[in-house]
Amino acid sequence: MSSMRMEMSPRLTTTLKLAPRMIQSMEILQLPIAELQERIEREMQENPVLEVREQQPEQDEPGEGAPVEDKFNPDGPIVHDRDAELDFKRLEALDKDWDGHFNEEHRPSRSAVAEAGDKKLDAMQNMPSRSQSLQDYLEEQLPFLDLTPEEHEVIEYLIANLDERGYLVTSMADLAAAYEKPLTVEELENVLDLLQMLDPPGIGARDLKECLLLQLTPETPHRELLHTMILHHLDDLANNRLPVIQKRTGADVSTIKDAFEILKRLDPKPGSRFASDNTHYIIPDIIVERTEDGEYTVRLTEDWTPNIHVNRKYMELYRDKASDPKAKEYLRRKIQAAQWLIESIEQRRSTLEKVTKAIISHQKAFLEKKQDYIEPLKMQEIAEQVKVHVTTISRAVDDKWMQTPRGVFPLKRFFGGGTKNEITGEDVAWEKIKQQLLELIGNEDKSNPLSDEDLMKKLQESGYPVARRTVTKYRKMLKIPSSRQRKDWSPA
Repeated sequence: MSSMRMEMSPRLTTTLKLAPRMIQSMEILQLPIAELQERIEREMQENPVLEVREQQPEQDEPGEGAPVEDKFNPDGPIVHDRDAELDFKRLEALDKDWDGHFNEEHRPSRSAVAEAGDKKLDAMQNMPSRSQSLQDYLEEQLPFLDLTPEEHEVIEYLIANLDERGYLVTSMADLAAAYEKPLTVEELENVLDLLQMLDPPGIGARDLKECLLLQLTPETPHRELLHTMILHHLDDLANNRLPVIQKRTGADVSTIKDAFEILKRLDPKPGSRFASDNTHYIIPDIIVERTEDGEYTVRLTEDWTPNIHVNRKYMELYRDKASDPKAKEYLRRKIQAAQWLIESIEQRRSTLEKVTKAIISHQKAFLEKKQDYIEPLKMQEIAEQVKVHVTTISRAVDDKWMQTPRGVFPLKRFFGGGTKNEITGEDVAWEKIKQQLLELIGNEDKSNPLSDEDLMKKLQESGYPVARRTVTKYRKMLKIPSSRQRKDWSPA
């Protein structure tokens, strides 16, 4: 019988502890421009020693010093090491270098935050204002209906329960039971009929079929056929099974196709046109411009972020030997936090510039020609070129956008794997294979469209070693229907 026993033995482990400065630097690097601006404004609200400098003085690029970590003693005041003291000496030296900019008559007040945001405000004023909501639009039409006070209350109740598509997804029984006054399902459905008379057509529907049927009018061409197609053949239409519809309705394929074209012009989500709150405006973090000699310049869109520095008065108060020790300790923490933030922002700027320049050096053909010319590029390659860890590249490009002469692209757009063309021997990005796939499908005979197997063979004949499942994956990514759905059933 085996015995069990407990014993103690030494074990050597290695752990990595990141300094607060390093953590903050990584956080700042990952922020897109809009979130960085919000972060700076929040830091300025929480840290009184920070303020906005009206103009950016010319200065040498700061060195990339190693992060410094404060050593916290939970039972006493903060003890900071010699490196932290050197940080303060560097900051004080910087303060002396910019002495002319810190004079009282030149020092901007904290209200300069608003002035620094003038350019952002101007840009925002050119953006469209908040669109009218669906509920507001419907309620504006209620005076045109001949409603009793009770019906007016019920129709407003129904309007409030519409989803963003304009659908009424809660059952009539549940809505009637939840109403604050006694209400029958029949009474509720009578008011729903009134709601469904309002614009946009299809509003108040309980499902897709009802939404489409509500949009048919006596004047709609092929109205009876459309009614039948909506009720019984939406799945056949989605899968391009026109012969099935032809057999069951007796209509010829040409008429079915005409009716289908009318159906495609109906709005399956009539309320979605009012859902503008989800609109996102892209603010590029980097602007790339082509010079006359064919080279590219890189600059960050720093107009959107205030240029911050440490208030001179607080620096002088910290250096004053007569200052209260507790006040000095408070200022030490705030000034050090301000310094870390400023250096993290500068590090973000420097890293983004280097990464963007490295990306451009690999993707010039894409910027100068067209999408087909994008090269396979891995983040590891850029990391080696810039001499940083690959995770730094990942953070640097995350949610960042670059404005180029060809348009605005996410930085991640320039990365991607690839394969080797077996005929030419050149490296080919998967993006180029997607373009080849689009061309093959665009030029196919629609009466006999290419299957995924056919597409695979044609790509392989061109030297691209792709599997059928890869073709299927890319076809779906490109939102291209299957060969059955692409088939044109028109008679020859």
